[in-house]
Amino acid sequence: MSHPPAHIGILTVSDRASRGEYADEGGPAIRSYLAEVLASPWEASERIVPDDIDDIAAAIRDLAAAGCCLVVTTGGTGPAPRDVTPEATERVCTKLLPGFGERMRQVSLQYVPTAILSRQTAGVCGLALVVNLPGRPKSIRECLDAVFPAIPYCVDLIHTGVDDPPRLETRPERLVAFRPKS
Repeated sequence: MSHPPAHIGILTVSDRASRGEYADEGGPAIRSYLAEVLASPWEASERIVPDDIDDIAAAIRDLAAAGCCLVVTTGGTGPAPRDVTPEATERVCTKLLPGFGERMRQVSLQYVPTAILSRQTAGVCGLALVVNLPGRPKSIRECLDAVFPAIPYCVDLIHTGVDDPPRLETRPERLVAFRPKS
């Protein structure tokens, strides 16, 4: 069965990048990772917003409403006062999936002791899986490697009963996604 290209939202949360004072590194790192891992057709909608809870929440909601099956955010997950991406994610999601954040912190602790300060989370907004990532490209790759095996099946579950759902397929030589045998 042929599926339409998956629509994926890439949301960079950064005051400086949104003002053009700093080159966004997180969004391009996510795009590069997806190009490397995904074998199925996909297209990206990319946005940059400041560290503002209302702007972040609106962008996530808009990307989900535009048909994204996956919205991946980067930045704003630390303990600093302006780091509010998890709060914005929680505001717009009807279901939270804390296992994503737990797994990312578990893996990140192998590299840096400050991983315990990271507040990544995930949830479901409309028909989109929303996953919060840290801002550094190296950390983005480590975290996505940790959780991406579960993402395609999670997207399948979110789209249960939907006609012509998106389907994310990975390149098995790079990363094997888990799907139960049925």
